[in-house]
Amino acid sequence: MSELEVAAAPSLNEPPEWLRLNGLMVIVSPLKEVVRAAVPLVVVFFAGGGAHSWGQWLSLLGVALLIARGVTHWATARYRITDDQVELRSGLFNRKTRAVPRDRIRTVDITSEWQHRLVGLSALKIGTGRQDKGKDDELVLDAITKAEAERLRTLLLTKVATTTSTAPSVVDEPAPAETELVRVDRRWTRYAPFTLSGIAVVAAAFGTVWHFANDLHLRPDDITIVRTVMDAVGTESPWLLIPGAIVVLLLIATIASVVGYILSYWNFSVTREASGTLHIRHGLLNTRSVSIEEARLRGVEVKETLPLRLVQGGRATAVVSGLRTGRGDERGGGLLLPAAPVAEAHLVAAKALREPKDPTTAPLTPHPRAALRRRLTRAVVSVLALAVVAWIGYQLDILPFWVWILFLVLTPFAAWLGYDRYRSLGHTLTNGYLVTRSGSLVRETVALRSDGIIGWRVHASYFQRRAGLATLVATTAAGRGGYHVTDAGMSQALAFADDAVPDLVAQFLERTT
Repeated sequence: MSELEVAAAPSLNEPPEWLRLNGLMVIVSPLKEVVRAAVPLVVVFFAGGGAHSWGQWLSLLGVALLIARGVTHWATARYRITDDQVELRSGLFNRKTRAVPRDRIRTVDITSEWQHRLVGLSALKIGTGRQDKGKDDELVLDAITKAEAERLRTLLLTKVATTTSTAPSVVDEPAPAETELVRVDRRWTRYAPFTLSGIAVVAAAFGTVWHFANDLHLRPDDITIVRTVMDAVGTESPWLLIPGAIVVLLLIATIASVVGYILSYWNFSVTREASGTLHIRHGLLNTRSVSIEEARLRGVEVKETLPLRLVQGGRATAVVSGLRTGRGDERGGGLLLPAAPVAEAHLVAAKALREPKDPTTAPLTPHPRAALRRRLTRAVVSVLALAVVAWIGYQLDILPFWVWILFLVLTPFAAWLGYDRYRSLGHTLTNGYLVTRSGSLVRETVALRSDGIIGWRVHASYFQRRAGLATLVATTAAGRGGYHVTDAGMSQALAFADDAVPDLVAQFLERTT
């Protein structure tokens, strides 16, 4: 009788195997490292002097080390997705393993920088929404194929529990139907110059150039073109020089704003998937895909910078739990519409909230006249104080004569700005939303769901108490974490808080008869 050979039965609930990142990452990762270090490498290369100098050898060594670092990351990185968590381990000498529980996942973003797009790859960023952790709350799979990134995004957001889903094959099932909420019209690029981003870019570029010039011990008059320009304008009157400098600055800022708008928001679109997820896509060279679960949507915010208000423009962002905030709204991925007609911003906000009309357009309750006096006083007194300081500087031969005159000329504008800040103040309750508005240079109107408010803070400075005013802060586990009703009447603010969330502050109030 022959003896039967019985194979050992596989263990139940065996964890899935560890998977590699895409092999083309050996091209992308070194390229990214070299590009990031391009400026220091170029500086070292030319600082060394003649041919075959130490600077050139150091640059070549730096490039070799960066390439080795990129290849090492791909060779050592492994990831897997289990029923409970997503795991990533990497490192050669310093081995590191990171794990994110699947029930804590709040964001799954897909980004494709131009280096990724050269070889058809993407980076998948998985976040838990911990705002206090910064980048430490993210687990990044850099890089996998675009199809695999889309598959994992759907898998992790729908929280389908299956161990076989980690295979790097593409699912043949059709993608869920999407309803388009908005798509940016390329004609809206005309709103880009009216944002403040161009000025910020110019200031950052100037600071970078100035920093490297100091490191290289370069003075402006060492550069022929700069010296020629300085000699030409040095003989001009400041009354001609200042307007000319402003015009040049505005021209450069306009060009930077338009270029930045095109690069960041090319093909910007917001769609709603059948699973109840808002899907945001945008980007020209570097593309980004962000998913927001509607269950975590707590409200919307419409922002209008002062220049945008002059052309009836604005932008809309989502107030979402689990999205970090910072550097505007792009970092957290909650942007619903970039600079565009303000009517379109209100329209997409209403669609995102599934409301027939955007709550931020509701009529607002004005604030007491004492708030107007506070704003006028602070605006005018601040400019006059600067004028006095500039005049003292002129008397001491520290500042030129025209500086304190400039501050005096700006006094009427400061008064108008204070009045405009008061006109922007307001609050109301409408259809279950707390609506508050404030600001002038950047006017912000927020509609926050009342059931998303978890507490209140009442702040009153010494001068506010003398004027009978207070600032009410609605705290929430979304967006910035707190939204202000600024300079409302004390009794007005407390009554408003009680109406918005009944019984939360009632125990601290004394009813007057």
